Amino acid sequence: MHEHISEYKGKTVLVTGGAGCIGSNLTRALIEAEAESVFVLDDLSSSYRWNVPDHPNVHFIEGSILDEETLKDVFSHNPQYVFHLAALFANQNSVDHPEKDLLVNGLGTLKLLQHAHETRVEKFLFASSGCSVYGSHAPLPFKEDFVCIDLDTPYQITKLLGELYCNFFNNLYGLATVRARFFNVYGPGEVPGRYRNVIPNFIYLALQGKPLPITGTGEETRDFTFVDDIVAGTLRAAVTPAAVGKAFNLASETETSVLTIANAINESVGNKGGIEFRPKRNWDKSTRRRASIEKAASVLGYQPKTQIKDGIKRTIAWFLENREIIEASAKF
Repeated sequence: MHEHISEYKGKTVLVTGGAGCIGSNLTRALIEAEAESVFVLDDLSSSYRWNVPDHPNVHFIEGSILDEETLKDVFSHNPQYVFHLAALFANQNSVDHPEKDLLVNGLGTLKLLQHAHETRVEKFLFASSGCSVYGSHAPLPFKEDFVCIDLDTPYQITKLLGELYCNFFNNLYGLATVRARFFNVYGPGEVPGRYRNVIPNFIYLALQGKPLPITGTGEETRDFTFVDDIVAGTLRAAVTPAAVGKAFNLASETETSVLTIANAINESVGNKGGIEFRPKRNWDKSTRRRASIEKAASVLGYQPKTQIKDGIKRTIAWFLENREIIEASAKF
């Protein structure tokens, strides 16, 4: 349960990408916070209708953030808060499909900002990626004032582009934008698949008794952050006046190796398949990631609460509860 944030009570909210892991959990939290209407916009290109909370205050619209008529329809409901989570996800997908990445993550974000400005949205929160804007050369821990322009994938480039557009609309038009930099989010709600994250894919394979594929040595670290902590920080960021015009790392502030994750999942589900090492992907130059959350803690009061072992247990439990529909939906 998320702590009740009274500012959302009675409000109309738009969540783009709301059928995904973060979006569906954010939608549930907004209902808990007594939002009057939550409009979920998602084209279901990498998410699923069944993942959207079934509630009378949740209104699902299947459509693209690139479609002008869809955007006019959604913004005709005059949302006061916009959480822009929709994106072509993620690095490998963008390497394989760079033009689509630019369209969805670049032009799509620009279109949403234009509509938000025209309809006088109170707050626009952009889901950026801390694993993107810092590149592979930033000193640890990653701090918000260090941004790299020597990036490794189109996804990283377009996430930074989205931040720059948010700054432009904030500075020129006074649209109140906040940039939340998410780090390696995992948890209930993420269906495994070809372009998905390592944790749901590991759980999927482990339950089938297959070896877990690790690209690289396995000693590479990431700042894995449980979705509930991400949602809590996101809700805080959008209602904190001092957050406007700023960027915040939302992370666990803890380094965990990919090998540790694989071993923990194999042990949890009793997988005898072990681990299979594969060559490192040629674009993946980041060996360590750890964010500083000092700014988010100071300005937002953000404090992650979920340890990685507990988060993995909760994710596996969700997977087992929904195993049939997850396995029917997974696309590899």
